[in-house]
Amino acid sequence: MRFIVGKTADAAGVFAVQGDAAKKLPGADSDLLQLIEDGGTVPAFDTIDAAPVSVGAIEPALPIAKPGKIICLGLNYVDHIKEGGYDVPEYPALFMRGRNSIMPAGAPMVRPSCSEKLDYEVELMLIVGKGGRHIREEDALDHVFGYTLFNDGSVRDYQRKTHQWTPGKNFDDTGAIGPVVVTPDELPEGATGLKIESRVGDEILQSATTSDMMWSVARTIATISEYTTLESGDYIAMGTPPGVGHAKTPPRWLRPGETVEVEIEGIGICANPIVDEADVVARTVQ
Repeated sequence: MRFIVGKTADAAGVFAVQGDAAKKLPGADSDLLQLIEDGGTVPAFDTIDAAPVSVGAIEPALPIAKPGKIICLGLNYVDHIKEGGYDVPEYPALFMRGRNSIMPAGAPMVRPSCSEKLDYEVELMLIVGKGGRHIREEDALDHVFGYTLFNDGSVRDYQRKTHQWTPGKNFDDTGAIGPVVVTPDELPEGATGLKIESRVGDEILQSATTSDMMWSVARTIATISEYTTLESGDYIAMGTPPGVGHAKTPPRWLRPGETVEVEIEGIGICANPIVDEADVVARTVQ
């Protein structure tokens, strides 16, 4: 099954998606969390008692509006590790994002006024279905509700101000999520072997496959659950392939007026316009 959380002129909530058509799920008026907690079972698309709408008519919202945790895995593709000048780690490089740093597909990604070094990172993201602690790797995929897209917008000079990456990964409105969430039965096991790409217009920025990930989805879930209890609705981002802007010569930063797209085969496209923080503040003041 495929889902989009969002709103049209007539309805808001969770929409089931089939091709270019979508139907609002009765009673699902917020995000995916209630559906997950209820077991994730929905009727067949053709039997949903709702008028179909075009997917393009839906303004996306976050799949999970208020996640308990947003855990991100860095340095998960060897060629990306090398382009960043890091050593290949023996344990995954994990960091966390706050809620203010994320926004839905289609919403503006904000380049902060204090830096021009806003970078892009296409990533596979999973949404936890069944929570747990000390989850075995062989059982871990049973804890995935669905997969979506993530653009881990990173302000590179602030990321490198300290040994911890928190500042550069937590600017407001820099992490785009969605719009489509795909359940595991529609993808290869562990979402492996999928083409993963980022671009601006016709300019291909990153292009790889999720088979290149060092830590699989299952291994990542098992590793994270060693130290924290995963809960329904948690987001886990799986790292980015090579081709990021800071590693190019000259560096390729995102600029206001551009639209950055990230795409994963079988899931879809997450597109966001780039705006300058000063313009956002000016519109707010008016």
